[in-house]
Amino acid sequence: MNMTPPTLNDVYAARERLAPHLLPTPLLKHPLLDEATGLSIWVKHENHNPTCAFKVRGGLNLVGSLTTDEKARGIVTASTGNHGQSIGLASRIHGVACTVFVPEGNNPEKNAAMRAYGATVEEGGQDFDEAREHCEQRAADTGARYVHSANEPLLLAGVGTYGLEVFEHLPTADVVLVAIGGGSGACGLITVRNALGAKTRIIGVGAVNAPAVEQSWRGTERVVGESANTFAEGIATRVTFDLTFGILKQYLDDFVSLTEDELAEGVRLALRTTHNLAEGAGSASLAAAIKLKDQLTGQRVVCIMSGGNLDQARLKWILG
Repeated sequence: MNMTPPTLNDVYAARERLAPHLLPTPLLKHPLLDEATGLSIWVKHENHNPTCAFKVRGGLNLVGSLTTDEKARGIVTASTGNHGQSIGLASRIHGVACTVFVPEGNNPEKNAAMRAYGATVEEGGQDFDEAREHCEQRAADTGARYVHSANEPLLLAGVGTYGLEVFEHLPTADVVLVAIGGGSGACGLITVRNALGAKTRIIGVGAVNAPAVEQSWRGTERVVGESANTFAEGIATRVTFDLTFGILKQYLDDFVSLTEDELAEGVRLALRTTHNLAEGAGSASLAAAIKLKDQLTGQRVVCIMSGGNLDQARLKWILG
């Protein structure tokens, strides 16, 4: 597996590859959000992508880069939803067979969305990490191209295109807040920031109930978590991944973790002040801005709003 971190040139190449399929997403000011937080916030609306998440950028770049032989073998991957939709959509565009492994009891609306993009969805395993093990076994058995959700330089380069958009539109950003699950989104931002020489601080956002990434980042060794019991699927990870964690460990500026109540308040805040439906990980950056309000006052803050795939049952619980 290629573990060389992408360069800025890789991100520019990805932008060319994505251009026929994706438009840039808006970076918007929301006066009600500034009023509610007392901050100056720009929201990067990755939830306005097809699949309602940033990951589609990585999927299109990776699948668009496969060899004829790899395309013929088909793709297998593991996901709780947004990565799987991304790979499913990209596979449909490029005519590649795709199977996504998800944990038992995975968000049914995300499963339906992956199937709608043409992916075969297989349920199994107690959580994402067990689903991923099933997926890796299938790849070993069949010779399919296994697409890891983080350890893929082509995914990071594709995702980095939203970082380019942020820094081109707002080169003076002081801080970017970004949810971290596997870490591809944060690593895309870091790649672009470092290459452009921007002084922007990049702060990761996680869940108190899924502490492995933060503990690994703060500590001397990488931790495997006991559980990842958060409703925010996009940050519900118990492990760190080699490629992304190496970048985060070296270059991420800070990390903040949110309780389930804070994550739910983020969803309500997004709905109330931006009129966007964001899932827990998608609005985590907004919730983090409130938590860090004192240190962010007077700064130009960018919040990455990625996933908009919240199911109706969860939305009722959050609003109830």
